[in-house]
Amino acid sequence: MTAPHPILTLSSTVLDAPEAAELAGFYRRLLGWEPVQEEPGWVKLLPPGGGSGLGFQTSKPYVPPVWPASPGDQLTMLHLDFEVADLESAVAHAVAEGATPAEFQPQRDVRVMFDPVGHPFCLFVNEEAPGEPPAISPEWVAEQTREMAEQGRVTVQDAVAPGPSDPAAPARQAEPGTLS
Repeated sequence: MTAPHPILTLSSTVLDAPEAAELAGFYRRLLGWEPVQEEPGWVKLLPPGGGSGLGFQTSKPYVPPVWPASPGDQLTMLHLDFEVADLESAVAHAVAEGATPAEFQPQRDVRVMFDPVGHPFCLFVNEEAPGEPPAISPEWVAEQTREMAEQGRVTVQDAVAPGPSDPAAPARQAEPGTLS
């Protein structure tokens, strides 16, 4: 006789960060979710309508993933997908809150972004949405990067990838359509 299957309910997806409260603050501003639990090294946010939330825990040895990754890079273990109605305005909102667009964008209707500590997340337009999804130009990404540099903010790529002047820097090849 088989034992009854236990009831399992996904409570939250937990992201490690150098400082849980800081990363939780970014997602709070990005999503408009409120904290339901806050203690040293731990914050949990829930969406206003209920459902699974996001948890954040402090992990001092946290190393940001590299995307697209090359052999030997810290790999992405998971990423978050957020459906949006307007891709352009969602990207602008995410950037205003501290996200960085990835240089490599594998799909027209998806934007790969990095949160302030380097976790990738995707903004996407539902296939059922009418009209053509807007494309973000390389010029727009370059303009955002210049503005960040002027403000003294560092991109995730600058923080984790060797610079072009580093002779030991491996050539990185992107694998279209994959985050890991």
